[in-house]
Amino acid sequence: MANSSTAPRRRGDTRQRIQDVALELFVEQGYEKTSLREIAERLEVTKAALYYHFKTKEDIIVSVFADLTRPIDELIAWAQGQPPTLETKREVLRRYSESMGAGAGARLFRFIQENQATMRDLSIGETMQSRTFRLVELLRTKDGPLTDQVRCVSALFTLHAGLMYLQHVEGDPEETRLAALESATDLITQAHRLAA
Repeated sequence: MANSSTAPRRRGDTRQRIQDVALELFVEQGYEKTSLREIAERLEVTKAALYYHFKTKEDIIVSVFADLTRPIDELIAWAQGQPPTLETKREVLRRYSESMGAGAGARLFRFIQENQATMRDLSIGETMQSRTFRLVELLRTKDGPLTDQVRCVSALFTLHAGLMYLQHVEGDPEETRLAALESATDLITQAHRLAA
């Protein structure tokens, strides 16, 4: 009886392990240079065991994106129901920063950075671009001067830059994330202050 109650959990753990190891290899070697065989070897499982969960590399990365971007989709849905105030926009930046800063979220953004050509070819590329445009629209001051609109858009990309391009800076990654969030918040605040 104990085996039947633990089997689903083990299966979920295996799926998660596959996603984690595949994402790690995709970041290290690149998506195109990583084979299913290498993923199976790193996991110390047979290719057949890997195929049980995922038939292709694209199946793996699509599942990783679906799992890791769910908080972003939830954030967008929440923000669309809020008034477009400075407080709402600050909260969008804070929540987005937190979702990106988590271990797997950070690896996902590094995957995007390291595999930009692949992202254009995969179905997830369009999905990620659509999410980014929706976030931009939530942050942008629609009636403000162009300079303020650029500040609002730059706030979002400041978070990306902090995660992607400051990953090798010595120190605590959480401090880096918080510094990027502070800079992004300053940009959006400045855009609203000048517009008021």
